Amino acid sequence: MFKRIALLTLVALIALSACSNAPATPAASTTTQDTYTSTALDTSYEGALAVRNQLALGTLQLDGTPNSITADQAKTLLTLWQALRATTQSGASAQAEVNALLGQIEGALTAQQLTAIKDLKLTQTAFQQWAAANGIVMGAGGGQPGSGQGLSPEARATRQAAEGRTGSTGSNGGASTAAVTAVIAYLEKIAQ
Repeated sequence: MFKRIALLTLVALIALSACSNAPATPAASTTTQDTYTSTALDTSYEGALAVRNQLALGTLQLDGTPNSITADQAKTLLTLWQALRATTQSGASAQAEVNALLGQIEGALTAQQLTAIKDLKLTQTAFQQWAAANGIVMGAGGGQPGSGQGLSPEARATRQAAEGRTGSTGSNGGASTAAVTAVIAYLEKIAQ
């Protein structure tokens, strides 16, 4: 019943917005790059990962270093990463929501942790190496949107993660990427 009411409400809102005289604004695309701009992480170098992926892969790479995630941080970060995954899995995530969550994730890390992640200079190559080391097959196609046809949902999600894109990727109903899933699993262990 609730789903039906929510669907009818959504249809009504779409119809009302279509009748509006206001200029159209693009809807949150499920295939665009993240627009979040970090205050601490750099994305200007060649092959740089999107901030989302720098935060994910960087968090994993902090393990065992003096900048490892603490149990208290893990509890906070776990909630935020789970919210990010849930938001992006819906397939209709607003970029503002994604950006807000990325900002909160960044804010939950210490300045030293962010500096350590920045100093890693994480690239597409580093992401591919991490994926290969974890048994995740990255498909070919040059990273062009729509070039993931024929890939498994997991491989498509991994490609989207590498490109900083969100959206529905198959039977799991969302953009739960391998990196985000790995971070969540890592944080669950620490938070216990």
